[in-house]
Amino acid sequence: MVGAGSPLPRSSWPRMDDCGSRSRCSPTLCSSLRPGYPRGNITMSETPRAETFVFLDLEATGLPSVDPEIAELSLFAVHRSSLENLERDESGAPVLPRVLDKLTLCMCPERPFTAKASEITGLSSEGLARCRKAGFDGAVVRMLQAFLSRQAGPICLVAHNGFDYDFPLLCAELRRLGARLPRDTVCLDTLPALRGLDRAHSHGTRARGRQGYSLGSLFHRYFQAEPSAAHSAEGDVHTLLLIFLHRAAELLAWADEQARGWAHIEPMYLPPDDPSLES
Repeated sequence: MVGAGSPLPRSSWPRMDDCGSRSRCSPTLCSSLRPGYPRGNITMSETPRAETFVFLDLEATGLPSVDPEIAELSLFAVHRSSLENLERDESGAPVLPRVLDKLTLCMCPERPFTAKASEITGLSSEGLARCRKAGFDGAVVRMLQAFLSRQAGPICLVAHNGFDYDFPLLCAELRRLGARLPRDTVCLDTLPALRGLDRAHSHGTRARGRQGYSLGSLFHRYFQAEPSAAHSAEGDVHTLLLIFLHRAAELLAWADEQARGWAHIEPMYLPPDDPSLES
């Protein structure tokens, strides 16, 4: 396991076929459990706290029921020190950290968009193909590897509704290519985290439960404004990071206690040639 504060070495990543094919290159499973780690959430007593938080959003071809594919991916990487020592504007509102790494990629999926997904995201197979974008392939995985390898580990991936959508879908795409994330990667879903924090503060009253927890609702509640570029991957990551900054101390503590190991994320669906489908 990489020590806290040190970069993740490229050798910590499973190798991929250099061809960059969309076919699955090896039987590596991103859902396999790490030896010696119990099932369930990973706590501070079992793994070092995250040093870098990588905020993530995906845009895809549809909901889980249609086995979607990723069409856009955006990551913002922020070191823990920037989340503990917030920068603020003249009004006292938190602003994005000055030291911030970004990666945003568009890709042309093989599966068609549902009409609703295309309407919401503004993406289409025709538009992506016209711009000559390749799909989620080995080149995307290598860029993801290089981006994460530059960050001080361990890494905590952060997504809103991540446990139900972003993390399982990313896991499915990586599994298809025989790739997985570094073994000490953990995940935080801000949707149940913020709900849990509000329940704790309101002592279980119903008032908080009636409030919306979409990114737009949370942003409006915290900043009395509408988020910009909603339903683009980069726009939603920007919104997510500002929401996190608004309650950074609480969410950092929640992540330290409740983060879930990436090895425990199950793929949204299995690729057609997955060996487990034959059993």
